[in-house]
Amino acid sequence: MAGLESLNWISRFIDETPGDSEHGGKPRQVPGVCYSQVQPTNPPKAKLRLWSQEMARQLGIDDGDDFVLGGGNVVKGMKPYAQRYGGHQFGNWAHQLGDGRAITLGEVQLPDEVLELQLKGAGITPYSRFADGKAVLRSSIREFLCSEAMFHLNVPTTRALSLVTTGEMVVRDMMYDGNPAPEIGAVVCRVAPSFIRFGSFQIHTADGNYDTLKILLNHTIKHHFPNHSIDNDEGIVKWLKHIAETTAEMIAHWMRVGFVHGVMNTD
Repeated sequence: MAGLESLNWISRFIDETPGDSEHGGKPRQVPGVCYSQVQPTNPPKAKLRLWSQEMARQLGIDDGDDFVLGGGNVVKGMKPYAQRYGGHQFGNWAHQLGDGRAITLGEVQLPDEVLELQLKGAGITPYSRFADGKAVLRSSIREFLCSEAMFHLNVPTTRALSLVTTGEMVVRDMMYDGNPAPEIGAVVCRVAPSFIRFGSFQIHTADGNYDTLKILLNHTIKHHFPNHSIDNDEGIVKWLKHIAETTAEMIAHWMRVGFVHGVMNTD
């Protein structure tokens, strides 16, 4: 049976953009970089609960390793990292946010495309701030089902490959009423061509770090928008217009199916 170890893992993003000189570490400010390399947190007792056979077929695998998909092991070729980005919270610029509970395992080269696999809820990163980097079963089920539903409703979206419970209880205030309680911990493996977002560019602009901004821009257009030119300002403006138009189309699709996005601060 073909599993994650059989995939052709590549690392374009971390090979081509500036990264943190320190691996892992406690939450901290990490100026001037696009990512920090990290290790997912080892789950006490990982168990595969949901599996998208359709997404697995697209990747060319037919076996899901509970331990790897829960963050407990890194197979050869993976170079896990958390992305640094900025954004707004509650209407105010919050500066560095980043992947506080998401860890990208790497990029997978397929015959006709490259897809990125990311674990959500896999533990602390330098961007976790005051949080624990974990996710709970309740929200993980919602993400798994909604992302797959949106795809089949022809709405641009990330995909979900798997959902693993970790065997760990995670304390959350479910009703936001000051009564936190333990919930079942979980990790979702989500899939997309890239998890680069608006905030990935905003943070470097806010810092006045235009050299890193240009490196990230060149990487993004080269790999994800090859029909656009990066040779001059006019080409970059056309690319930005394209991004604005496709984003508007996506939001129109949200309205078409009655979807409401609750956290549009960096995406």
